[in-house]
Amino acid sequence: MLKQSLMAAMLATMPLCAVAEGAMHHVAIHVDENDPKVMNMALNNAANVEKYYTSQGDSVMIELVAYGPGLNMFIPGKSPVEDRISTMSLEMENLSFSACGNTHRKMSEKAGKEITLVSEADMVPSGVVRLIELQEQGYAYIRP
Repeated sequence: MLKQSLMAAMLATMPLCAVAEGAMHHVAIHVDENDPKVMNMALNNAANVEKYYTSQGDSVMIELVAYGPGLNMFIPGKSPVEDRISTMSLEMENLSFSACGNTHRKMSEKAGKEITLVSEADMVPSGVVRLIELQEQGYAYIRP
C-alpha cells in the first residue's frame, strides 16, 4: 500500500516537473569567414534563438565556433564584433565561444608572435573537430 501511494505521488508530480523545467536545446553556430555581416548574423542568430526558446519556457545552450578567416572575430582590435561579443557574453551565460587552435597556431606563426584572442573565447584543438563533437552530442548546426 505504501509503495503504491509513493508511486502515485511520484507519477502525479512528474508532469509538473516536466512543464516547469521546459526542454533543453543545443545549438552550434559556425563562423569561417572574415566578414562582418557573417559575424553579426551569427551573433544575431544566437540572440534570436535564445530569445525564442526563453519565451517558450525552454532553455538553450549555444556555442559559436570560429576557424579559418572567421577566427578574426576573436582578435582584439581586428574584430568588427568585439564589443558585441563582450556584451553578449555578459548578458547570456548560455553562450560560449570556441576558437580553433589550428588556425590560431598558423596565424601566430605567420605573424611571428602569439596572436591574442578576446578573453571570452576558449581555445579548442580544432574548430572542425569541435563542430563534429557538438553534432555528435546532439547540437543543431547553424551556418549563417
